[in-house]
Amino acid sequence: MELREELKRFNIDLNEKQENEFERYMNLLLEWNEKINLTAITNPDDINLKHFADSLTILKYLNKEDKIIDIGTGAGFPGIPVKIMYENTNITLLDSLNKRINFLNNVINDLKLKNIVAIHSRAEELARNVKYREQYDVAVSRAVANLSTLSEYLLPYVKVGGKCICMKGANITEEMNRAKKAINELGGEIETVDNFYLSEDDNERNIIIIKKVNHTKNKYPRKAGIPSKEPL
Repeated sequence: MELREELKRFNIDLNEKQENEFERYMNLLLEWNEKINLTAITNPDDINLKHFADSLTILKYLNKEDKIIDIGTGAGFPGIPVKIMYENTNITLLDSLNKRINFLNNVINDLKLKNIVAIHSRAEELARNVKYREQYDVAVSRAVANLSTLSEYLLPYVKVGGKCICMKGANITEEMNRAKKAINELGGEIETVDNFYLSEDDNERNIIIIKKVNHTKNKYPRKAGIPSKEPL
């Protein structure tokens, strides 16, 4: 199914320029995927649904002028699809693998995207830099880690009053309950949980919105690797 038709179910309209950019993005993804492992999803219809449409389910939680950081962006999801739709957003794509950063820079240059940068770093390390710490309206991540660990990756980047958008799969109740202590310790509180299905035959998805209500203590995030080994 074409992306334009797919997105109508989510009340998202594509113009011709955006449609062409998504098509070019898909072609680059498939071309580079033959050299480096970017995605296990290679069927164009599946890419439209499970990468592009899925990424854009967060649009309703964003303002067009937001400053956003996408942590563990991988092949650029959801950051690049958001950028294609909201060209005035300021987006930082963060990933710990340099070969992915090379791909992302290629996409950025090819699509002539502005106010978007791809950075090679660990989330725990970049959050120590005052240029990035508590500088963003939104931190987002898609299928990166359990919610306790993810909160320690995301919340240090968000200014008070901003939010984290955690894109998760199914069965999150227990995970959320375990994460509440960590979220509170890091200065956040769960605001919204959006439960939905991308398609009739797709698995359940959840978007968890965490509001930043207090500054994150200076001791967080802990050293690289510790949040995943020893969640708060």
